[in-house]
Amino acid sequence: MKGVGRRVAITGYGVVAPCGIGKEAFWAGLNGPALTSGRSTEIAGWDPSPYYDSPKEARRADRFEQLATAAAAEAFQQAGRPAVDPHRFGTIFGTGVGGLRSTEDQIEVLISKGERRVSPFLVPMMMANGGGAAISMRYGLQGPNETICTACAASTHAIGYAARLISWDLADAVATGGAESANCPIGIASFGNMTALSTSGRSMPFDAERDGFVLGEGAAVFILEEWSAAEDRGATILGEVLGAGSNADAHHITAPSPGGVGAIACMRAALDDAGLEPSDIVQINAHGTSTPLNDAAEAAAVAAVFGASGVAITSTKGVTGHALGAAGALELAAVLGSFEHRQIPPTAGTTHLDAEMAIDLVTGSARPFTPGPTMSNNFGFGGHNGSIIIAPAR
Repeated sequence: MKGVGRRVAITGYGVVAPCGIGKEAFWAGLNGPALTSGRSTEIAGWDPSPYYDSPKEARRADRFEQLATAAAAEAFQQAGRPAVDPHRFGTIFGTGVGGLRSTEDQIEVLISKGERRVSPFLVPMMMANGGGAAISMRYGLQGPNETICTACAASTHAIGYAARLISWDLADAVATGGAESANCPIGIASFGNMTALSTSGRSMPFDAERDGFVLGEGAAVFILEEWSAAEDRGATILGEVLGAGSNADAHHITAPSPGGVGAIACMRAALDDAGLEPSDIVQINAHGTSTPLNDAAEAAAVAAVFGASGVAITSTKGVTGHALGAAGALELAAVLGSFEHRQIPPTAGTTHLDAEMAIDLVTGSARPFTPGPTMSNNFGFGGHNGSIIIAPAR
């Protein structure tokens, strides 16, 4: 990354998603069946109790915070505890809407039972910074503790910012990622009424028949640390953050800029930050939400930067759903899985690539590949764009 230029290692990650809890189950799910019906998907039978000291503690955390806590536990279990000053160990986290479930629950309490019955824990439960704050307190991380709320680009922005803190010598280690759980009645109704959700109940990224996204949930947490320190303590390095880009469309509150102009600039900014050429990228994990406008704009942008069918591209939302602010974190977990298994997971649910799109979309089954620099894209309401590039350890 540009600046001071310290290398940034990824030494651990954890993931919780509808297609699997834990890294191995998640990877298996990415190669499993596509979502087939419904406007939303969630983690079946979610039980937060293994990650908390008591049922009371778990009840006082919104579901998005519970998911963040679970993913962090797996990440730290794999990475161990980096031997750095706690004041140099940060927490940079992302979410789109934070504790929407708790907000909805307590509004119902207010209406049905009155003001005095509203939970005194609602404020910490609904706070967007609740997930990152919980990780910081649980592991005693006293460095920068910030939450980024840039809609569906939030966790990609968070991971890129976390990497810069290390690269620029402002931190030595950072726990980063994102969490989201907005598929409660008000979340489903609001996204549905704005016609963002699939009317067919299927997620079909880049498909000619795509008609909207399926709302998902989940969390992924990554432990980033300065490369040489990770080597010195004998940590297993899973990958390296090479660069990141962030910009704004400044066009429309929900629609992407025509032709993916903002996405083009964002991807080029990430390449410049990483010191790479488009030909160096061997995989793109796309935002690929299955909405008509987003997929068309992203496909046009990818073709503009990388050439027609110039790089293998996949979207994992056909099995995870669209987890809003956690999407980028889940997708980075998918990229790390692809490095380990030397495969690009298929774009589940997609059978007929839109003829207007000049992209090399992986469909049907996983594609073998030689791991190399990989880009992950996320674009959010408000015109937020985020791209990040990681590579396997070398």
